[in-house]
Amino acid sequence: MLIKMGKNFYKTKASITSVGVGMALMISIFVFSGIFSTTMAQKGKDPVLLTIADEEITKSEFLSVYQKNNVEGEVLDKKSLDEYLVLFINFKLKVKEAMDLGLDTVPSFINELKGYRDQLAKPYFIDEEVNAELLQEAYERKKLDIRVSHILIKVDKYAKPEDVQAAYDKAMELRERIMNGEDFNDVAAEASEDPSARDMPARGFQPPRKGNRGDIGYFSVFDMVFPFEEAAYSLKIGEVSMPVKTDFGYHLIKVKNIQPALGKVQVAHLFLQMPKEAKAQDSVNLEQKADSLFQALQEGADWGELVNDFSDDKSSAMNGGTLPWFGSNRMVPEFIDGIATISDTGQISKPILTSYGWHIIKLIDTKPILSFEDEKADLKQSLAKDARSNESKESIIRKTKEDFKYKEYLDAVNAMASVIDSSIYKRKWDTEKAAGMNDLVFKLGGEKFDQQQFAEYISTHQSINSKETIETFVGKIFNKYVDEEVINFLDERLEEMYPEFKSLVNEYRDGILLFELTDDKVWSAAIKDTTGLKEFYGKHKNDYMWGNRVDATIITSLSPEAVDKAHLMAREGKNGEQIEEAFADDSLMTINIINKKFENTDNAIIGGIKWKKGVSKIIIDEDGRNGFAIIHNLVAPEPKKLDEARGLITADYQNYLEEKWIEQLREKYTVTVNEEVLSEIK
Repeated sequence: MLIKMGKNFYKTKASITSVGVGMALMISIFVFSGIFSTTMAQKGKDPVLLTIADEEITKSEFLSVYQKNNVEGEVLDKKSLDEYLVLFINFKLKVKEAMDLGLDTVPSFINELKGYRDQLAKPYFIDEEVNAELLQEAYERKKLDIRVSHILIKVDKYAKPEDVQAAYDKAMELRERIMNGEDFNDVAAEASEDPSARDMPARGFQPPRKGNRGDIGYFSVFDMVFPFEEAAYSLKIGEVSMPVKTDFGYHLIKVKNIQPALGKVQVAHLFLQMPKEAKAQDSVNLEQKADSLFQALQEGADWGELVNDFSDDKSSAMNGGTLPWFGSNRMVPEFIDGIATISDTGQISKPILTSYGWHIIKLIDTKPILSFEDEKADLKQSLAKDARSNESKESIIRKTKEDFKYKEYLDAVNAMASVIDSSIYKRKWDTEKAAGMNDLVFKLGGEKFDQQQFAEYISTHQSINSKETIETFVGKIFNKYVDEEVINFLDERLEEMYPEFKSLVNEYRDGILLFELTDDKVWSAAIKDTTGLKEFYGKHKNDYMWGNRVDATIITSLSPEAVDKAHLMAREGKNGEQIEEAFADDSLMTINIINKKFENTDNAIIGGIKWKKGVSKIIIDEDGRNGFAIIHNLVAPEPKKLDEARGLITADYQNYLEEKWIEQLREKYTVTVNEEVLSEIK
């Protein structure tokens, strides 16, 4: 059932039974396109246009709302301004009533508004400029595939400082050997703590595996942890990085190759597997076999037949050697390099040697990197999941610290470690152990944060790792505490710092208030007040009139023969029930019969015949059915019954209730319009 909201303000129909507060906000805020919007002009310089009770509304505030709801550049005219001023006053009266009734103090309202405000505040904690730079950087990196080797010196992320330093020193010693001329991959095979760098003997059902000597192949953006990726993309081919710290330890990185991104590809391959415990002659024989198969393909041999007969990859051989779609990070680097030698789909590569054996590769299809705009949505999703997404928030934190003169007192911070004992590892540390400690740990914009406040934070964030020292934990948790307090500091000042944010929050506040109050006074009231609805209908029933109608029986069928038979029976004086009974047992000829009062536009048959008592001619209705009407009586215009027009009557009753409510509010609250200021607008 459609319920029309009051004509003095709302112009949208919506079912009150299905409108939640979220949708009501859409109705009350966005349908009216910002009628709740306010500006932050200083009232000393901005003349007051009108006063509602004790609330002053300035000229600029009203104009902001008016212009937001009218076509930009449209000339202001007296009539539209006067009409709009009435709507604006009505709205403000309702909000004033809601505030006076204390609806803004109800816990459910407070919680709901907080939820909306939290959502509205999120963009203010994101540095869009940083985000834009990160997206562009990610796209530029996505256009390149980079092949690197690395050496890993492991160190736990919770390790003691001396252990971290020892790992760094070891990495620097290895780097010095490389810079003095030793081969990077030789050093990796000897000293890297990444197990994949060295040959692995057969274990149980696992065959022996040849080590990669530090060569981890190709990757692109988001394939590696961010610090590793950041370091790799900063290097040129052949360069070796300084030690790079990740959660795994320290890495030395050397770039072997950089090439245009593969994107996604689908290939087929003919694979000749290297025998276990292969000797030099085995390798020579396999290479010769690969060369002969390649030559046969060059001379026109059928790819599918050769793959089926000779490929050792039996799982793909039955499909012509076809592999699933993949990117550069999913295959060993030699295989990727082999694909790079093929320029067109359908072409095949020369035999390629990998650690698994020999491959002849056939390019089937490619999905290259798209334009920035086409890749943007996927990049955003990947960025949101990646550690670098924190850079945007960190940028806001840094700017807030700078703008509000952040200062920290590390001696007071470090002193906290002396009162934190082993109970912290069991999540049982208590703030009583920090009693009497009140020194400042940091200041921000005139606000001071002391050791007691920091202790309270620690007590609710006892997330220390068993390997972590108390000193390291205190430093880490302090940084987290500061970041949260800086964001809270900024959050508390958003309305003051950003007028447009304050305006938007006020829109949501007024929208929620207005929904609750209007629901009580108008929407639900009209539905619950059945007595009032009946009285309203009794006074206005002549406003809901039927037009001229006919009392008729319509008979239709897809079968022309059935209609002809029914038409003959009707002309012989049979009524609808008798005709329906005659067709009851006939499965080949079925008819449809409708008996009611029709207006001219209700039915194609009624609209296509002359209205006179008796049996009409046969015509075709809007569904392609043959049919005719038996007109019993002509019905003169008469009022619709309440149940025949309940939706429309209820909507008009709501309008009536709202008009009466507005009259009451205008009597309750004094409304004063400054005609002099209004004339300036006109």
